[in-house]
Amino acid sequence: MAYKNEKYGNKDKSGAPGRSSGPDKNKKTGKDYTSDKEGRAGKFGKTEKDGGSRYGKSRSQEGGSAKGKEGRTPSEEKPERSVRQLEGKNSVLEALKSGVTIEKIMIATGRRETGSTELLDLAKEQKIKVQFVDRKKLDFSSRTGNHQGIIAIATSYSYSEPEDIVKRAEEKGELPFIVVLDQITDPHNFGAIIRTAEACGVHGIIIPRNRSVDITSIVVKSSAGAVEYMMISKVTNLTQTLKDLKSKGLWICGADLDGETYYKKDYKMPLALVIGSEGKGISRLVKEECDFTVSVPMYGKIGSLNASVATGIILSEAARQRKEG
Repeated sequence: MAYKNEKYGNKDKSGAPGRSSGPDKNKKTGKDYTSDKEGRAGKFGKTEKDGGSRYGKSRSQEGGSAKGKEGRTPSEEKPERSVRQLEGKNSVLEALKSGVTIEKIMIATGRRETGSTELLDLAKEQKIKVQFVDRKKLDFSSRTGNHQGIIAIATSYSYSEPEDIVKRAEEKGELPFIVVLDQITDPHNFGAIIRTAEACGVHGIIIPRNRSVDITSIVVKSSAGAVEYMMISKVTNLTQTLKDLKSKGLWICGADLDGETYYKKDYKMPLALVIGSEGKGISRLVKEECDFTVSVPMYGKIGSLNASVATGIILSEAARQRKEG
């Protein structure tokens, strides 16, 4: 769906560079791909969905029937289960509320932390196995170092496609609001960004397959369970994905130190906000795809902000504007 709005036909009121209202041309071929659905680059490149990966042809495709253990072919072997570990009360509780498939929940015997009643009630209602175990066993199994006496084993996170995120916004009757993360590798930052994005009404988050943190136990715990409500897409080519989003009518806003003050901009449009890493910022090729950039002014002696903090500041202003209309 292309979002046509005369307000953003040439230049928005806040000074964002305008996109031509005429047909977009492919610079290499000269082909009009905005009017020609067959020739348009709106396929979002290769993505990794449901935790899968695409590494070309399999061994069986390239050359016959390589035998696995006990003389069995790979197709005959039992596939390995794909699960993930959730740690902490909030992470497990939100997973239960969101309908995530949980195989079992382990709770430390004599757990003193509050808030277990609702969790146990939901687990009983959903007929999920609950085990009371020695806290030392949880300490040994913990991947975050802060399990709060509760660990759950759940199915792996299911990734979405970028077009699914846009479709979700359309179904809600809202202008798309997407966060794009460029080279965010710290799991605590990623989790905090997911939590803030969910609170600000973001429809989904896009991350690159390489040079980016994945959904881990630390990310889930840092998001306080918000990851269970957020659509996340993992793509091979972030630059191409931004081109595809623009072809669908979205405006690309980058967070950059040289950008205009964030609260002077207008965010009431189909929008994708690009956030770069704390040390390197947005990569050059990604920055070239941004329609405009914004920055958070610094009045103290510190010259920059943590990526998740900067994201929260900009998202809160964008959410306020979009809510007020």
